[in-house]
Amino acid sequence: MDRIVQQLNDLLHGQIFKWNNALDVLIVAIFIYYVLVLIRGTRAVQLLIGVLVLVLIYWIATYLQLTLTVLLLQGLFAVAVVALVVVFQPELRRALGQLGQLGPLNRLLAPGTEEEVEGIVDELVRAALLISEAKHGALIVLERATGLQDYSETGVPVNGKLTAELLASIFMTRSPLHDGAVIIRGNEIIAAACLLPLEETAQGAAAHRYGMRHRAALSISAQTDAIVIVVSEETQSISIASGGRMIGALDEERLRRVLSSLIRSRIQPLPFRSKAS
Repeated sequence: MDRIVQQLNDLLHGQIFKWNNALDVLIVAIFIYYVLVLIRGTRAVQLLIGVLVLVLIYWIATYLQLTLTVLLLQGLFAVAVVALVVVFQPELRRALGQLGQLGPLNRLLAPGTEEEVEGIVDELVRAALLISEAKHGALIVLERATGLQDYSETGVPVNGKLTAELLASIFMTRSPLHDGAVIIRGNEIIAAACLLPLEETAQGAAAHRYGMRHRAALSISAQTDAIVIVVSEETQSISIASGGRMIGALDEERLRRVLSSLIRSRIQPLPFRSKAS
């Protein structure tokens, strides 16, 4: 900590501000901005504020030469490095996943032709409407750049062509595969009755408003770039989760428009305003 302060003082008072110093400041500024955007709306905000308070106390104790307090905080910081990695594990995993989606590999995993995209959207929209009209629930996960093999292996392999009728039949109440998520890759249904994580999401405390399906959708969409369609069994409302955010109460036109836009996008979309479903 003292070394960082000393380097900043040397940079501002002793060194000539060259182009590499400007680049250095720019990289740090972008990193800080990205971290703030990443943790916005999560429990990490309160934890970060707590860490900053401890750092402020450390600086004050150092200035006032409070030796015992400084030693105590130095020992606490040594342990906190490991503790923060554990506490911030969901945010770190999501950050690394988003960083990987910005690479050239994402271009190879981009959607296919316009006809293929329209075909996928049509089948998904029809399936959601059929399931809603039948008053059944559904959890449909669309794989994008981030692989979902780990989750598909928890379910039953289907490996069938994506059709609205097949999806609707899977989520019929009497179907042995209706309890769980369906994972779709391109125009193929990979697996059904899959288990999804139920970890804390970007919605934070607001997630308590949702049922198990919606919470699972928020969780998987926060950890990966997957697009998740949720049909509520209680209200028959249709929602979409993406980027750890939920947009609900979708009619056919809005469902088609939002779904088409998300599938065509190559990187994880910016969080859109959530709406209770």
